Amino acid sequence: MKKRYSGVLFASLFMLLVLRYGLLKNPIGEIYSLSPSNASKPLEWVHPALQPAVQNPENSSQVFSTDTIVSSLFALRNISNEEQKSLQTWNLLKHLSDHAQVLSNGVEAIKEAGNAWSSLMASIEEERLGYTNESSNRRVKEKQCPHFLNIMNATEHDNSGYKLWLPCGLTQGSSITIIGIPDGLLGNFRIDLTGEELPGEPDPPIILHYNVRLHGDKITEDPVIVQNTWTVAHDWGEEERCPSPSPEKIKKVDELDQCNKMVGRNDTRVTGMHSDGSRRSSFQEGTKVRRYFPFKQGQLSVATLRVGTEGIQTIIDGKHITSFAYRETLEPWLVSEVRISGDVKLISVVAGGLPTSEDSEHAIDLEELKSAPLSRKRSLDLFIGVFSTANNFKRRMAVRRTWMQYAAVRSGEVAVRFFVGLHKSQIVNEGLWNEAWTYGDIQLMPFVDYYNLITWKTLAICIFGTEVAAAKYVTKTDDDAFVRVDEMLASLKRIKVSHGLLYGLINSDSRPHRSTESKWYISPEEWSEETYPPWAHGPGYVVSRDIAEAVYKRYKEGRLKMFKLEDVAMGIWIAEMKREGLEVKYEMEARVYNEGCKDGYVVAHYQGPREMLCLWQKLQEGNGARCCG
Repeated sequence: MKKRYSGVLFASLFMLLVLRYGLLKNPIGEIYSLSPSNASKPLEWVHPALQPAVQNPENSSQVFSTDTIVSSLFALRNISNEEQKSLQTWNLLKHLSDHAQVLSNGVEAIKEAGNAWSSLMASIEEERLGYTNESSNRRVKEKQCPHFLNIMNATEHDNSGYKLWLPCGLTQGSSITIIGIPDGLLGNFRIDLTGEELPGEPDPPIILHYNVRLHGDKITEDPVIVQNTWTVAHDWGEEERCPSPSPEKIKKVDELDQCNKMVGRNDTRVTGMHSDGSRRSSFQEGTKVRRYFPFKQGQLSVATLRVGTEGIQTIIDGKHITSFAYRETLEPWLVSEVRISGDVKLISVVAGGLPTSEDSEHAIDLEELKSAPLSRKRSLDLFIGVFSTANNFKRRMAVRRTWMQYAAVRSGEVAVRFFVGLHKSQIVNEGLWNEAWTYGDIQLMPFVDYYNLITWKTLAICIFGTEVAAAKYVTKTDDDAFVRVDEMLASLKRIKVSHGLLYGLINSDSRPHRSTESKWYISPEEWSEETYPPWAHGPGYVVSRDIAEAVYKRYKEGRLKMFKLEDVAMGIWIAEMKREGLEVKYEMEARVYNEGCKDGYVVAHYQGPREMLCLWQKLQEGNGARCCG
């Protein structure tokens, strides 16, 4: 009888859980497709034993009200007090939805966050109840972001193309290496880095379209590489061609040319037949002139696409050939797939340097890496808010192991928190949630990360620095910036300004970017004046408490102008406060290096995890603020 009763009880609990899971998974009535259909698509999936994140079907045209989406984001959840520490600014940002249409991607970011948050909460609830339909080891493995992927993960493919799914996106330092032979009638092929498919849109955005045309196109008969982007909203962007039709206008991306100047130049080789019948180089015999191009039909090529700070670099057979700057709303962390198609015999694909989190269970120094709790009995001298994206696990770990180990941070005199938006990938969000719970230094944002929305994070930093932490000064920095906390504190004490302060690398004469292809493009409607008011560069600026409080007050009153360039936005807000009577002190700090590192730095920007550890080691060894590499 007891066995029968136990069986009935187990079955009842199981059904209850399924119903609960379904409601949590689908709080606003959407229908999900568990995997993409390939029935009408020639490209096959190339992926490991991971399943794609849950997505909406392509034919879904239902539109949900902002109120419904917001209610799903801010509904009460069954989470612990420790977990709630990662949401201390979450509810205070509830009214962002009222301003979502001001910034590009604002509405989409909140809607996508609603779906991502509900899926994450359902997954957490599922784990708490111990529900699983697979072995625990396989389940844990499926939730990990793979460090690398290759073509050996393929199930089946045909000659028309390949897809390599990247479950956790790309990050700075990631690379994709493709080995193949251009073949077929023309030898033309393309490599596309695509994002997640969006509800109601037939095709996903293309973050990089890399098209090799060995026999030219409508513009030229010579071989050419064409790079571009594509979205439903803007169609194709402006082509970037290599060789460039305007070599004098070639720009730099990560200090490298958009198109290597050697591509398209004459490559003269002198050859002839000798009397012994051999074919050797000779300056006395006939010449053959051809133009240099990195790909040749029927010949093996090794192409590597590398994710840089400002764009994606392409190296062919060991030579840098092209660079492609990131365009508005199309950042590398949004890449979910590599597609290779056309006349190419693919031999190998390897994606390496992918974003992965450290295994906290085996961290020897875990207790040293956890953030010091905030004290309600005393205010902070300095609060530092760090911009980060969900899959930048390695950068956050580098910050924890380096400048977050300053005595002032460990003692609680200074607090540091990462401000991170949700990701479209459930695997990434689950890793982020575990990281936030483990280290206690992450503040989750109620929107999916897009570059256009970083100003919302600036607002969140001001809220945390005043409403949660009660700091004298509030600092904003990035997860690839090394901050000398001791020197920053010393500088603030030295200048003795506690009100109306903007401290950092002040720019007093900058103009808006008017090129529509620029990541920093600003339309005349967004900012009509020819110059900006004074502002401080984003890798490391400080404002006094009164300015941070005024920012939050203006937001609550609906008077805060949302501007997509967050550091410029802070300058605009301060200029408005100045017009209303605030006495502002602009304190120039030339040792905030916006484009790298120089000895004697207070803030060094564009520092990868290895550089971070190197800088910290130099300081610990008594070598001072000396740069690495």
